[in-house]
Amino acid sequence: MANFTVADVKALRDKTGAGMMDVKKALDEADGDVTAAEEILRVKGMKSISKREGRTAANGLVVSAVRDSAAGQRGVLVEVNAETDFVAKNEKFIEMSEEIIEAAVVSGASDVDSLLGAKLGEGTVKDRIDGMIAIIGEKMEISHVEVLEGAHVEAYMHRTNPDLPPQVGVLVSTDAGAASVAHDIAVHIAALSPSYLNRESVPQDVVDNETRIATETTIAEGKPEKAVPKIVEGRMNGFYKSVVLEDQGFARDPKVSVGQVAKAAGGKVTGFVRLRVGASAE
Repeated sequence: MANFTVADVKALRDKTGAGMMDVKKALDEADGDVTAAEEILRVKGMKSISKREGRTAANGLVVSAVRDSAAGQRGVLVEVNAETDFVAKNEKFIEMSEEIIEAAVVSGASDVDSLLGAKLGEGTVKDRIDGMIAIIGEKMEISHVEVLEGAHVEAYMHRTNPDLPPQVGVLVSTDAGAASVAHDIAVHIAALSPSYLNRESVPQDVVDNETRIATETTIAEGKPEKAVPKIVEGRMNGFYKSVVLEDQGFARDPKVSVGQVAKAAGGKVTGFVRLRVGASAE
């Protein structure tokens, strides 16, 4: 029997994130040599990466970074996925994700492909992820990269479960005047998930379809013909309040809109992005 201790098992698990039985088998095969056992874990893991490609990685976390830029500030959000929430809260997975967001900042990557090819350590971000897959044994991937620039950019990371890392990430950009309320607006975005910044940013085909539905519904209800336009207008206002950030009732005080909150602070919101782990897999 190979000569290794419980401490050796724990140390190798802490270093690699691999399961206890896999670590013990590797140490047995390596006759107690920790360095050789780590290599065995990596080689075995790399051989099975292709078998995991068809699996769904709908768990994970969101990481963010905000840095000063020529435009004022530049924020980056990255969604890093794994198959299970057990891996999502693994210290090694979280550590890797922090390295990935830093690589995104340094490289200036603005999409998944450019981030995967960005330099990280002696290789690339993709190399780092493949190495972690080989050790932990789950499919992992980067599913989203979002970048936002503005005079002021605020990041807010929300934990939907206290036992897990952040599952919702928000970036909001404002002019200098609204910087003081940017954090509260970011929290609002995390909670109410608006789809558009303002009415002007709602695609015309979406507006046309909602108007058609509102009109047909009003007519089907038997409302007087003369009253239809006014009723439709009211229903469209309700639609905007549900999906447009500026029109939404502010989470902390629904009697005022987010747009009014920004204006009262002396500025306006200029953009936002929101990521929720696993949303694209639903």
